[in-house]
Amino acid sequence: MSDTNKRGLVGVISLGCPKNLVDTERMLGRFIDGGYSLTTDPEKADLLVVNTCGFKADAEEESREAIAEMAGIKAKHPGVRLVVTGCLSQRYGEQLLEDIPQIDLLTGTSEYEKLIPILEANAPPPPVAEPNPGVGEEGPRILTTQPHTAYVKIAEGCNNPCAFCIIPKLRGAFVSREPEDIDSEIEALVEQGVVEVNLISQDTTLYGRDLDRRLSLADLLHGLKVIEGLDWIRLLYLYPTMVTDQLLDVISEDNNILPYFDIPLQHSHSAVLKRMKRAEREQDVYKLIKRIRNKIPDATIRTTFIVGFPGESADEFLHLYDFIKDTRFDHVGVFTYSDEQGTTAYDLPDKIPDHIAQERRDKLMALQQTISQEKLAAFVGKTIPVLVEGVSEENEWLLEGRTMGQAPDVDGVVYINDGSPDIGSIVDVEITESHEYDLVGHLKTPREIH
Repeated sequence: MSDTNKRGLVGVISLGCPKNLVDTERMLGRFIDGGYSLTTDPEKADLLVVNTCGFKADAEEESREAIAEMAGIKAKHPGVRLVVTGCLSQRYGEQLLEDIPQIDLLTGTSEYEKLIPILEANAPPPPVAEPNPGVGEEGPRILTTQPHTAYVKIAEGCNNPCAFCIIPKLRGAFVSREPEDIDSEIEALVEQGVVEVNLISQDTTLYGRDLDRRLSLADLLHGLKVIEGLDWIRLLYLYPTMVTDQLLDVISEDNNILPYFDIPLQHSHSAVLKRMKRAEREQDVYKLIKRIRNKIPDATIRTTFIVGFPGESADEFLHLYDFIKDTRFDHVGVFTYSDEQGTTAYDLPDKIPDHIAQERRDKLMALQQTISQEKLAAFVGKTIPVLVEGVSEENEWLLEGRTMGQAPDVDGVVYINDGSPDIGSIVDVEITESHEYDLVGHLKTPREIH
């Protein structure tokens, strides 16, 4: 055990989505609150923790590689313990222990708040518990994002039966947090200097429907928009069938609720959507996009699609290609189908060869790159608000920021080539160049703005 603290040094690796990151940040807070100290150097840690992702094959591979790496470090330092938490633990349980016997403790997605008591109990580790449909205790939280931005989880679990997805089995049924808890958390984050919150869950638009007083996402936003110092509220993971007119009204009427719609559509062809067990069909998708753009003409729409889903014919893929070409989304992510045991799609016939799925992905990404470049070119000459993130990783002489239409980590950025605005401030930037996914501009002084 380290001499510098009472309980030991903890090194934590967080993998996967922002929802997992929030779990990690709460775990870090509990360690600090429990008398532990944190380290970013795993070679110095007394306790190594890997918070895993097990959503699809490549995420599982990344998680297993991280566990193996930490197991190698543990082998060099007698007395170090290795803990594995999160979705991969939940998915495989004792099998993961058999695969990687160097793991000292395995906990699932419902046991983050129990981790320290389990570690400190003088008893054999319990088996991984079934996913709990609750959202768990709040507890302290250590931000690992930039200090001016944060993800806020508003619900846990998922009720959607999507054929390709194993999340409901890993996270349990959908459960909303109470609005007062969310308000309190965001107010505390704003006091720490956060100006942008990104609301997340497995199904953000379902928020509040399960509460005793039956609320909606729009109701939650009504309360959040009055928090002083909270400049930007961004919504992520909106299930398409629940993007209501009430929600559009709230977004269109308030300046700090960003007109940013992250709506994973997954496909455009009705037959594929049916096989995917999605609720919407082709005409529903078209109507939704039209409704958003009619109500909020400057809306930014981001979506994701899956290619190579079992049975996807050439014509069905072409339908998706034409849909993206016609609809011209601002941001698109494309994934090749991952055949995951435990999902209903796993038992479907007519699997698409990997090389064909990859070719289809490449075609869609090439198309979207052209669309993105054309859309961003329209910003040249305009002055837009930009949240300053800090020095660019691409060039130490440039600052980097994001517009309202650029979510952290998944979209492009704005490079600011002059001035020295404060990190975390929202400044006016005149755009002078555009590229495939990024913008370049210079800082506008107040005197220049009319």
